[in-house]
Amino acid sequence: MIRAATPADAAAIAAIWNLYIRETTVTFLPDEKTIGDVEKMLSSDPCLVWDEAGEVTGFGRYFQFRGGRGYAHTAEHTVLFAPGRSGAGRGRALLDAVCDAAAKAGMHSIFAGVSGDNTGAVAFHAACGFDTIATLPEVGFKFGRWIDLVLMQKRL
Repeated sequence: MIRAATPADAAAIAAIWNLYIRETTVTFLPDEKTIGDVEKMLSSDPCLVWDEAGEVTGFGRYFQFRGGRGYAHTAEHTVLFAPGRSGAGRGRALLDAVCDAAAKAGMHSIFAGVSGDNTGAVAFHAACGFDTIATLPEVGFKFGRWIDLVLMQKRL
């Protein structure tokens, strides 16, 4: 079930996020998130969770694409699931819910910044109505190597 995240979900969200930070190039973030970091994010950015019988197995959020009023109607998103907990339409349902929430909040478009290594995520976003806008070569650096960033956009 998809529901709004609460501060009580911060530890579960941090655990999911930190796995991707530590072990993958899905995110270029170098530093793990603390529970406090997630609580602060929850106080400012809309966030949804995938809840399976009281266990948070995924989360999705949107936030302003860049600072400043000129970008006030453009969002970026994050959608992540614990390993083995995506599939069966969960990712699409959560991404659709994030996009719907962004649209209701007045966002005009939403971006995905996808690691060039993550061809599955590029295909997933394309299937969800996102268009590839640009590939920024070698803008991310993680695990001792440069990684492309694929920018994908969906107009809401």
